[in-house]
Amino acid sequence: MAVLSKIRQRSILLIGVIGFCLLAFVVGDVIQNGGFNQTSRNVGSVNGEDISAQDFLQKVSAAEKNGQGVSGTQAANGVWEQEVKKILLNGEFEKLGLKIGKDQLINVIKQNPNIAQNPQFLNAAGVFDVNKFNEFLATLKNSDSERWNAWLKDEQNIQDFALEQMYYTMIKSGLVTTKVEAKAAYAKENDKVDFDYVTVAYSTIKDDQVKVSDAEIMDYMKKNEKKYKSENSRDIEFVFIENKPSVEDEAEMKTTINGLLSGRVVYNDKTGKNDTLPGFKAAANVEEFVNANSDIKFDSTYIAKKDLPLENQEQLFNLPQGEVFGPYIYNGYYCLSKMLGRQAGSTAKASHILLSYTGSKAPAAAKRTKEEAKAKAEELLAQVKANPASFPMLAMVNTDDTGSKQNGGSYDNITKGQMVKPFNDYLFNNPVGSIGIVETEFGYHVIKVDAKYDAVRLATIARKIEPSETTADQIYTKATKFEADANEKDFATVAKEANLTVNPATVKGTDEYLPAVGSQRGVVTWAFNKGTKIGDVKKFDNLQGHIIARLKATNESGLMSVEQARGAVEPILKNKKKAELIKAKMTGTTLEAVAQKSGASIIPAAGIALEGASIPNVGSEPKVVGKAFGLGAGKTSKLIDGEMGVYMIRTKAVVKAPALPNYTAYVTKLKSQNQGTASGRVITALKSAADIEDNRVEFQ
Repeated sequence: MAVLSKIRQRSILLIGVIGFCLLAFVVGDVIQNGGFNQTSRNVGSVNGEDISAQDFLQKVSAAEKNGQGVSGTQAANGVWEQEVKKILLNGEFEKLGLKIGKDQLINVIKQNPNIAQNPQFLNAAGVFDVNKFNEFLATLKNSDSERWNAWLKDEQNIQDFALEQMYYTMIKSGLVTTKVEAKAAYAKENDKVDFDYVTVAYSTIKDDQVKVSDAEIMDYMKKNEKKYKSENSRDIEFVFIENKPSVEDEAEMKTTINGLLSGRVVYNDKTGKNDTLPGFKAAANVEEFVNANSDIKFDSTYIAKKDLPLENQEQLFNLPQGEVFGPYIYNGYYCLSKMLGRQAGSTAKASHILLSYTGSKAPAAAKRTKEEAKAKAEELLAQVKANPASFPMLAMVNTDDTGSKQNGGSYDNITKGQMVKPFNDYLFNNPVGSIGIVETEFGYHVIKVDAKYDAVRLATIARKIEPSETTADQIYTKATKFEADANEKDFATVAKEANLTVNPATVKGTDEYLPAVGSQRGVVTWAFNKGTKIGDVKKFDNLQGHIIARLKATNESGLMSVEQARGAVEPILKNKKKAELIKAKMTGTTLEAVAQKSGASIIPAAGIALEGASIPNVGSEPKVVGKAFGLGAGKTSKLIDGEMGVYMIRTKAVVKAPALPNYTAYVTKLKSQNQGTASGRVITALKSAADIEDNRVEFQ
């Protein structure tokens, strides 16, 4: 990967380092205060079934070890979700009497290529042999207890997975999409309505002209309880003082990196004489020069123009051979870049539809024969060639590649050799716009070559612009003073005097991130600490800078407090009151009369669809557009309370979209959408109906 790409990723790495440091702090705090060591206690329960702290701790530890860059909080939250889901589903399995037989278990195991394609389990014909697999397990049981116990855990996980898939399959099989639904979806997207309207926006009445009391907010919440339920949370406000370099620090670094451009004279201790060292432009060994002077080592990767820093993209891409550009700033680094070479068509973008078959190496191979897969690929190829724009939709509906399904089969920045050879050869040996079929070990691919990118090879010296010790001391002093002042005075006033932004946040006990500053588990832990009182202020130091936080309020589970809900509910109630004031002016039974009375104009709206219900220059107005479709041509509505104001409309025409020969594509699309979200909706519904006790905040 090129140096410029690595600079982009350094910020991600920094976040990871910060997260690790915070995790070490949190774990230490947990150990000192009992936390997870209180293994006799339960982390929570689901429908009366306990989740023990000891078991939970072991799984969190395993999740941290197996996860790449996963923080302690993320691991704990992930394990919690898994445990809740497992208990809920096991309850459903028991009610339905679902069980996995030995033959079903073997069938699931055979779907795992690591087992099914392992040479020691294959017979002479190269087919998975159940007897050989069972012999292996028998030997394992008698010779290696540790591996046998590990297998038993794996077997249980496989059984759980198989039951889960069986359960979801049963549910999905009951989700039928009818032609009536497909026609309705088509009409929603393609039927159009033309209408004239008069509107007076809510914004024409100032907010201070309508008052909403706390009692009205509470009454509205009680009528809409499901929308305004609150979890146990804390309201905090904080400022962030970034540990960033000063103008002087930046100038000093610029001088330093400028000094690398030209040759310089240095004293040689061994010879006792001055040596003249070449600069970057004249360096004979560029790689050695970069590695000796850059914070990021030399990288020989070619990089496409679109991936170069946007501000200097043209200069860098068009730099003559051997020339140096810079210094320039990129993502907090001062850089010098030297052109080493360029390469045409080194990376590409492609779309593909994978049609797998039984026996192919696709992770979840479809249950079709090789011949059926080829015939399907040829059918799709004909459709795509007839209408290339249909490729994304056809890929989403038909591809067996889960990695690109949601992107319409698209992969970008493909380098030579990245894909399997037949795919790679077709992509890089055919011009942009080519569409064809390629067979690989994963199945048949319908491939479209979308784009190819020329690339350049740059040697880049990158030096991080960091605060000097003097600057860091000044920033620390500023943060310490703010903490002291905020403990004595109003937090917002102190922030304004210091020219700092106050950030509000509502956090749950299992949260980790704060807006604008990322992972800050220490702040959340402090906010939930029993010793922290409303109004308390505390400073938190990290590699990025200093956070000074204040606890504003504690919110118990149940209906939101008025203060919590005010931001969401008050505008709704104010608009209701504004609507009444506006309606008093919008008198009359025709558009012309209402327009005259209200001082508004009659505005035409043409070709509006029910899908999105968007009116040009206004926005989404579902009530208004829905009413327009419902009225007959020439009919006028009564006043309508819309999203942005009060309306009166007169429908001119409703244009029905022409009927399709068949609605198979819409049936497939809706069915895919419904089935794709089924498992998530089931878990949400089971959680909503369950009695869940969550004590994680006492352990994290």
